[in-house]
Amino acid sequence: MNEPRNAHQEEPGEREQRLQPRPVARPPVDPALAAAFGRPRGVAGPFDRLYVPDTSNRNGDQPPRAAPPESLVEAFGRPQDAADVVLQRPPDDNGSGPRAGDSEPLWSSANDPWRDPGAPAVLGGPALRDDDDVDDEERPRGPLLSLPEVLFGRRVKPTALALLGVVALLVGAAGGLVGWAVASAGDSLTGELNVAEAQAGKERPAGSVAGVAGRVAPAVVSIEVESGQTGGVGSGVVIDKQGYVLTNNHVVSAARRDEQAKIMAVFIDGTRAPAQVVGTDPKTDLAVLKVNVANPVVIEIGRSADLAPGDSVIAVGSPFGLANTVTEGIVSALNRPVTAPGENGEPAVTYDAIQTDAAINPGNSGGALVDSTGALVGINSMIRTVGSAGEGGSIGLGFAIPIDQAIRISEALVRDGEVKHAELGVNAASVSANTSQGAQVRNVVQGGPAAKAGITEGDVITKVGDRQVRNAAELTVAVRQHEVGQVVPVRLVRQGRPLTVDVTLGSD
Repeated sequence: MNEPRNAHQEEPGEREQRLQPRPVARPPVDPALAAAFGRPRGVAGPFDRLYVPDTSNRNGDQPPRAAPPESLVEAFGRPQDAADVVLQRPPDDNGSGPRAGDSEPLWSSANDPWRDPGAPAVLGGPALRDDDDVDDEERPRGPLLSLPEVLFGRRVKPTALALLGVVALLVGAAGGLVGWAVASAGDSLTGELNVAEAQAGKERPAGSVAGVAGRVAPAVVSIEVESGQTGGVGSGVVIDKQGYVLTNNHVVSAARRDEQAKIMAVFIDGTRAPAQVVGTDPKTDLAVLKVNVANPVVIEIGRSADLAPGDSVIAVGSPFGLANTVTEGIVSALNRPVTAPGENGEPAVTYDAIQTDAAINPGNSGGALVDSTGALVGINSMIRTVGSAGEGGSIGLGFAIPIDQAIRISEALVRDGEVKHAELGVNAASVSANTSQGAQVRNVVQGGPAAKAGITEGDVITKVGDRQVRNAAELTVAVRQHEVGQVVPVRLVRQGRPLTVDVTLGSD
């Protein structure tokens, strides 16, 4: 019975032809690389069985293998003339020579199961010694290095030297800190003194007291008078290049009475030179000396008429013998009439003074009173004190002779050896009443200028020329302001009635 057929059935010759897989490309392998990195001979899979050496080959014949590359043989192979050289000596061999009777070490055998018999190198055991009982003293010691060899012989690495230096510094610093801590804790009352120092020196502006004193002091001298067993100290001012020194009369009055007395001028640099009296004026307490010195420092002369109360002044002299003393103050008053008894029977001293609060003490007499520019404006002469004359000191009231008057008198003394003052010819006393205030005439010199002008006893003189008269001292200085022979109007009060008379001044 026939089987049914499909609608379309492939015939064997009609089956579609299909492509086969492309064969794997296997490039040729270098035999040397294959011998180094390929599977060992007899190993077919990725894993080999446990290696068991082939002991059947008693003759030691190894299976043939590819020769290693020449570069590796040259780098790691044994030299041709040293085929039996091994990497390490036996443990008991000290290298002194061959040892007889010893068998060949196991690690040098070609049958070592842990190494490739064909390897060019032989591994040895650890470098240990079995004779641990050897004394340390028998072991050889290396040479001892000296300090130059360590530092300069390049026997020690620079890094080690630097590290050693750092360690030494750290040790020193630690020791210093410990010592400081111990010293600080030892006594709380002692330690280091830290003072605050000025950043810059003293600044002295133009016209400062220090600057003025520096220019004036070389022209001010100390005057030492030695008369027998007594003596005195004062001051003086150099006013001329020829060595003329202006001072007070009471400073040198003892020398004028004693021909054996010595006067010495001491300059700021310590130079001592003898001085001679040129002339004196006891009525104004002025004197001129002459000192034989070469090129002395001369003070500049100012004008006392230009002063005003409140102006700054500086006094330079030798109070109590302390040479080159400088004091500062102001002008307290001008035209202050002062009077003092004369020295040893000499006439009373009367002058129109500059009053100052600059400290003036005994020994300042004859010294300089200068203004803020350093110009001489007065000669220090008198002080107001509390207590006895020997114990008194400055209480802030000092008096100086105006330089305008002092220069006029000193010029007369240098020229003539003496000076003449204008004279009214009366003796007067200070009065103060409701009706009048001035100098009351007590007696009139017969034939004198006042008597010729008709002035009588009892008259109260209140003005001479342009100068107001309030007391007897002011009458004296008002008259001396004029020249001898000058006609001066004098206002007075007689029995309550004011009147004015013209007087031709005479000479004392």
